[in-house]
Amino acid sequence: MTKLFRALFFLFLFAAFLSPARAQDDQDKQSKKDAQVRSVHGSVVDKDENVVTGGVVYLQNKKTQVIRTYISDDEGQYRFSGLDPNVDYEIHAELNGVTSLTRTVSSFDTRKDIVMTLKLDRKKTDK
Repeated sequence: MTKLFRALFFLFLFAAFLSPARAQDDQDKQSKKDAQVRSVHGSVVDKDENVVTGGVVYLQNKKTQVIRTYISDDEGQYRFSGLDPNVDYEIHAELNGVTSLTRTVSSFDTRKDIVMTLKLDRKKTDK
């Protein structure tokens, strides 16, 4: 019985010492992941540069074709975060049949925080 007790005791000590090291390793991995992601944000404006509330901003991942949306707030602001730096994205805004140019967020752009103003200045055409 004492051999079993000793074995369990040493196993417990080993686990206790290993736990902080593993937690630090997990923190380091999360920090590296956070350092690798990026965001794009900015404002939606009309052709006269007035902020647009309620504009729908579309962000499409060109690798997976997944589209995320954001509705511009009372100050015309939008934000997408957690973007993969190794993927290209296309972004544009729409409201009431008017759209902005579609812009590209390139994987070659090394900025982690990208600011884009999306101007609603053209009639939307169906593709």
